[in-house]
Amino acid sequence: MMKTKWSIVSLLFVVICFVSNSATAQAPVLADQGYTGGSIPELVKKPNALHFLVMGDWGRNGENHQKEVAASMGRAAHDLEASFIIATGDNFYPRGVQSTQDYHWISSFESIYTAHSLYEKWHPVLGNHDYGTNPDAQVQYSKISSRWDMPARYYTKTYRADTSSALFVFLDTDPMEKLLRGDKPDGSKYDSTYLAKELNWLDSVLRSSKARWKIVVGHHPLYTGGWRKDTKETQRLRSTLEPMFAKYKVAAYICGHEHHQELIVPTGATTYYISGAASESRLVNGYPDLTKFKSSDQGYMACSITANSLFVQFINFQDKILFSYEQKIINN
Repeated sequence: MMKTKWSIVSLLFVVICFVSNSATAQAPVLADQGYTGGSIPELVKKPNALHFLVMGDWGRNGENHQKEVAASMGRAAHDLEASFIIATGDNFYPRGVQSTQDYHWISSFESIYTAHSLYEKWHPVLGNHDYGTNPDAQVQYSKISSRWDMPARYYTKTYRADTSSALFVFLDTDPMEKLLRGDKPDGSKYDSTYLAKELNWLDSVLRSSKARWKIVVGHHPLYTGGWRKDTKETQRLRSTLEPMFAKYKVAAYICGHEHHQELIVPTGATTYYISGAASESRLVNGYPDLTKFKSSDQGYMACSITANSLFVQFINFQDKILFSYEQKIINN
């Protein structure tokens, strides 16, 4: 009788353990079962690379294919195991956000980019539309968000890329463009010394960096085949920043502002990438003799950095790989 009693107790213990483990354990993922495919079949994943996505000009409450771009980004980030996302500005249309409690955070960001793979760090820059109300609210949101990572209006981040390091420099180009144009400073948001301070900071950061890869991100283009191609604003910004990029061998300048995707390759160390079509898009003619790729499709860029190359895949909202480009590093 005693033996039977203990047998029943032992059986109950086994059942309880099984139920407990079933409730807490995770089922094996497909990768554990030998599955190596991805949700975007043509997407190339470089081994031992630093993977990240780039998108811009996006915050429109899900409209203009913003939701479709976001869904595709989630699949690409999953397939690549992306480490972070870069947002090239104009994060919230039409006038930015008023505070960290503005409903735009829900309607244009939190409820749109819902894929688990997109809960890595987001490194944004401010665009001209973000200056409509309170640009500092986007900096402050970093304190309450687990993924929005914007510690200041301009800042740096450093990542490991294979056996090398990659420095990412994030600029605040809207005050820069306006002050170069001669506009009166907006005293509530920046003063007349803002441009000089930011340029001095940029020079110091690039001069002191030992990173193999130096990548600068801003909102406004230095080269573009879009409708701002011949504007004085674009020319002034290029004449201000390009000499510094050449001096310190900046490998890439990534921006938005123009609502298309484009690859521009002038002579020199710096290649120019435009990714500003994460919702609304516009026609693009290309920059004469320098544009290697252009698209008016809504979409984004998937980037992979190794020790010697930056591999970029331009993707549209329907998961189509529109163009791929491998940029080799020019040694410092």
